[in-house]
Amino acid sequence: MKLGVISDIHGNLPALESVLSDCEKQSLDTIICLGDVVGYGASPNECCELVRERCDACVMGNHDSALCGITPMQFFNAYARAAIEWSQVRIEESHKQWLSELPLTHSLEDVLFVHATPKDPGAWNYIHNPEEAAVHFGVMSPGKTAFIGHSHIPAHFAGPENRRIINIGAVGQPRDRNPLASYLVYDTENGSFQWCRVQYDIQKAAQKIRDAELPEFLASRLFIGM
Repeated sequence: MKLGVISDIHGNLPALESVLSDCEKQSLDTIICLGDVVGYGASPNECCELVRERCDACVMGNHDSALCGITPMQFFNAYARAAIEWSQVRIEESHKQWLSELPLTHSLEDVLFVHATPKDPGAWNYIHNPEEAAVHFGVMSPGKTAFIGHSHIPAHFAGPENRRIINIGAVGQPRDRNPLASYLVYDTENGSFQWCRVQYDIQKAAQKIRDAELPEFLASRLFIGM
């Protein structure tokens, strides 16, 4: 089976549309979303609609959780809070209900899909390095692969007995100094994976943020991938 894994869309409709268009060229069997459909960007409803239409499964991200009033806003910086509060008054009730009911994890064969971390997924911790990854290998069975997002930075951490934690990067707000949208293709038969980077209309996404009068930094950062 050939899987597409997307994450951290963050209300960036042009990026999501371009990534899904690229997915069509990959002859994928299924697409899984690792959450944070909303936040930062100015198209929360459109992104929710597309993910619900095109993805076979989706897990909850911390921005999704905050929009629904589950995760307290005190854990977010001023930019994130501004975007979440903006989205809260504009999100359609059906999309808010869907976001609130998303699971924290999804499993398929020997693969775990989670927004942040395999251990305590609702704590919204980060995995930035091998030392932090080691904490989570302990809750993974041998041969298990976990796909994560959250940090917006593509990464691969190898653990004992063929355990793996793979960060797929971000569709809507990459932070690895590469502004191209990131997603991942995974082959369940041989365990191979490949990051895919996709060009999209950054100017259009940034203008939507500016038109919404959200913080300028949320628009300008898209051009430099940070």
